[in-house]
Amino acid sequence: MANPRKLIYMDNAATTSVRPEVLEAMIPYFSESYGNPSSLYTLAQESRKAIDESREQVAKVLGCRSSEVIFTSGGTESDNTAIRGAAMALWPTGNHIITTAIEHHAVLHTCHYMETLGFQVTYLPVDQHGLVSLQDLEQAITDRTVLVSIMLANNEIGTIQPVAEAAKLVKARARRMERTIVFHTDAVQGAGYLDLNVRNLGVDMLSLSSHKFHGPKGSGVLFVRRGAPFTPQQVGGGQERQRRAGTENVPGIVGTAVALELAAQEREWLFNHTQAMRERLIQGIQERVERAYLNGHPSQRLPNNANFCFEFVEGEPVLLGLDFAGVAASSGSACTSASLEPSHVLVAIGRTAELAQSSLRLTLGRENTLKEVEYVLDVLPDIVKRFRAMPSLSKANA
Repeated sequence: MANPRKLIYMDNAATTSVRPEVLEAMIPYFSESYGNPSSLYTLAQESRKAIDESREQVAKVLGCRSSEVIFTSGGTESDNTAIRGAAMALWPTGNHIITTAIEHHAVLHTCHYMETLGFQVTYLPVDQHGLVSLQDLEQAITDRTVLVSIMLANNEIGTIQPVAEAAKLVKARARRMERTIVFHTDAVQGAGYLDLNVRNLGVDMLSLSSHKFHGPKGSGVLFVRRGAPFTPQQVGGGQERQRRAGTENVPGIVGTAVALELAAQEREWLFNHTQAMRERLIQGIQERVERAYLNGHPSQRLPNNANFCFEFVEGEPVLLGLDFAGVAASSGSACTSASLEPSHVLVAIGRTAELAQSSLRLTLGRENTLKEVEYVLDVLPDIVKRFRAMPSLSKANA
């Protein structure tokens, strides 16, 4: 089958294109309404009004107060700020953090940093599908626990965690112990696919990154529930109600709000659209490629995520073969694509280091079609077969 277009993009978990409606909303704040929102004159107040309206838009999607929305530079900053901000605010009452072994490195590396400051961190294991155990979570809570951070959906294997149940469990335990435990979720991969209503989720903090839902790069959101212990991590000015200093990125904020609103409006359609293609991808790969192993939960996963390991072949040559065939995909998190280490997520679900090096992540989006899926299913088996046959890449098969 001929490639239906110049590029077939199946790496939407890494980033997405900026929607035309989003770009159109952003443009005036680069060139016309360019005033500093902290100034008092009319030009500046145009920017201030845009930020205020954007904050209302985001709050509506999250089901929270506009005062609980902080605009950041992206998911990494939001995760860093949530973990450090909550833990440091509660330092006098405890020094124990709970997270999972499969979090994004924005969470894991922040937790590692907190350990250098004297915090103790429990990294909960997951089962073979990438699910955390609520029983393990409850057993991990101590009278020194101040923060729990569990991602809404995994960026590599797509497994959706029982965040609402976990938050409910943590809050109940905290009440019984008469102490405060903040619950944070990295919801970066969930936007556009899952319910982000913070009341339904029961979380105190939630992180988002605009470029994952067709907004601009370099922009993000951190929800901080009113009354949640929080110490600002970026100081120097009074912006964002003194919670995040620095002149606001007005175009990025406007674009984030428009993109999130559009994503929320189209969530049901996008879920069904990508799920149908994902099911076809999974079925087709399992039928056409021998020794292909699906990673992540078979059903409790993001509707756009298909992640496989292929025995007897490395992932990088497969990615290059797909790229040559006009298909953009990845082996896992874009933040670690240059690393030679096997995916910590795949190792955590029980894959051997060797098998983890063979992973392929295909993540679909609003612009993909079933015709493109069929094209991938036509070219991928031959690519895997060809590289398996190469002596240097098939030692394990000897």
